[in-house]
Order: sequence, then C-alpha cells, then structure tokens
Amino acid sequence: MRKPRLEGAPVAVVTGGARRLGRHLCEVLAARGYRVVVIYRASADDAESLATEIGEGGGTARALQTDIGVAAEVHEAFDNIAAHEGRVDLLINNVGNYNPQDVTLLDPLVWDATLATNLSGAYYCCFHAITLMPNGGQIISIGMAGLEGIRANRRGADYYVSKTGLLVLTRALASGYATRQIRVNMVSPGQLDNSVDLPPPDLIGLEVPLSRAGTVQDISQAVEYLIDATYVTGANIDVAGGYRL
Repeated sequence: MRKPRLEGAPVAVVTGGARRLGRHLCEVLAARGYRVVVIYRASADDAESLATEIGEGGGTARALQTDIGVAAEVHEAFDNIAAHEGRVDLLINNVGNYNPQDVTLLDPLVWDATLATNLSGAYYCCFHAITLMPNGGQIISIGMAGLEGIRANRRGADYYVSKTGLLVLTRALASGYATRQIRVNMVSPGQLDNSVDLPPPDLIGLEVPLSRAGTVQDISQAVEYLIDATYVTGANIDVAGGYRL
C-alpha cells in the first residue's frame, strides 16, 4: 500500500533516475513515502513524466537536470536540493556509463568520461549529500556483480575499474561516517533483462547458474532490504543469480 503524502517526509535523491532501473527505484521509494529528487542528464521527458506519474499516484517527486560528472553542476544541484527539500535522507548512486568495447580499443576520452561519471560523480554526490544528511541517513550505490574477486575483464574495463573504485569508496565512507550512524552500502546487479549485452535465453544458463536474467524488481528488493537493515553497513550484495561466482 502506498504511504500517505506527508510534509517533512524523508528525501531520496536518485541519480540516473529517469529510466530503466533508476526509474523503478524512484517509484519504489515514492511508494515508501520518500520525497524523490530524480537526477537526470539528458532524459528530460522521461524524468518529467516520472515526476508527474508519482505525483498523480499521491507521492512527491521532482526532476533535476545535472551532469554528475561535472563537479560544479553537482554542487549547484545539491544547493538546489538544500533550498527546496532542505535535507537528504537517502542517496542512490545509480548512474553507470557502460562502454562494452575491448580494452585494446578503449579511447582515453571514453575512459575519462566513464571514470568522471561512475566514480568521481558518485563521490561528488556523496560529498554534498552528507552535508545535508541527518544522523542515520543512508547511501546505496549500484555496482556490478563480481567486484569481490579482481579478474581480467577486457570488455568494459573502464566500467569495471570505476565500479571497483566505487566499492572501495563505499567501504571508506561506511567506516568514516559510522559515528553518525550513516550507513553506506552497495547492490551489484549481474545480467539484467534490459542489459545491453544479455545472452539469448537458451544460452544465459551458461553464464548465470539460476538460468535467468535479473529484473529491476530483484534489484529493488535488495535496496529495500538495505534501507531497513539498520545494522548493515559497508556491505556489497551481489544480486546476480550466481553470475561471476
């Protein structure tokens, strides 16, 4: 059941919130009673339609255009959030630029753009969100399955490096802000049913032991667990059906 709309309700900021997984997470958080700030870079129509849908359903959401790979834009965005919402109770670092090309073909400009968005941008958001976060707030970042075991990954090496760095950042922040009871965790999907390089159904079992692609509902289930798990911090949960075990 959707919780009633309340003034002073907790605030959730979701980066990359306009489409796909980010959109679903915004819907789930709104249903839990959060006021949602949908951060998007280019998908203005999707972001505005999402905010409208949430509002029509009794929730509260607004769209905010920001390129999180640009430090000045992130600073400006959180100044805007400070002025309008006044706080951040939950930050979801969902943005993840993915370039599935071989490392031997990886252009330095693509490398820089991926690291700027996926890693530096996440840090910029964490830095500013924490200044608006009450004790007991939360940060949840979206990673990728298999981060716990470093291995060669020729396709999408820039993405893999950025998400590995994000795991290190997650654990550092979890330790650094534990005295404020701010919990920082990560959820790491594997092959989702909307992944750009998803194997065909008859072959997915060769890569995923549970023999199916994941869904956005699988990921949001883990996110909701972490929201409610008040004694969990610094954790990384693979939600991947056994992918990359």
